[in-house]
Amino acid sequence: MDCCDHCHTSDPERGNPGYRRALWIVLGINAVMFLVEIGAGLAAGSASLQADALDFLGDAANYGISLLVVGMALRYRAMAAFAKGVSMGAFGLWVIATVIWHAMHGTLPSALTMGTVGFAALTANAVSFGILWFYRTGDANMRSAWICTRNDVLGNLAVLLAALGVFGTGTGWPDILVAATMAALALQGASTVLRQSLGELRQPQPAAMA
Repeated sequence: MDCCDHCHTSDPERGNPGYRRALWIVLGINAVMFLVEIGAGLAAGSASLQADALDFLGDAANYGISLLVVGMALRYRAMAAFAKGVSMGAFGLWVIATVIWHAMHGTLPSALTMGTVGFAALTANAVSFGILWFYRTGDANMRSAWICTRNDVLGNLAVLLAALGVFGTGTGWPDILVAATMAALALQGASTVLRQSLGELRQPQPAAMA
């Protein structure tokens, strides 16, 4: 599907307190899960958990940006979405660097920690996904918030598969492969958000009133 389907859509949630409330809730969920996952990821030596933890941190920041610009003019919302697209792309590149480091050092993560924390992260993101489902269409700013959460759910499922793979093979390669997949998801999501936000930024601006 063309990611710019809604490039010419006005903000359908302008002034909607429900959308603001939803963003506050998912912001809190992501901030808490960042703290949980970064500690567990470092303790377990898991590239995928560390990647997912930084994704939680980035999403919390992105939801904060969305709260600041919701209800503003389309240009400001598109600029915020562009910034979020850049951050998603930077996250993807950082994960690629992490994957290379773990591959070179032959890290063997804890499968039990990966599975336990991965399931908690999946639950948290599933709740966020359900909250944002009703706001998945609209301008680039709103769409980017939903895309972030969608990617997180897919990433959490992949972490659980990685935990099974590490347990079954006794090697860290399943963890590395999942982290690489998460990087690809981040880069794909960044491309989607950047293209739509650039389309909105190119729209003619209304003439200023005298």
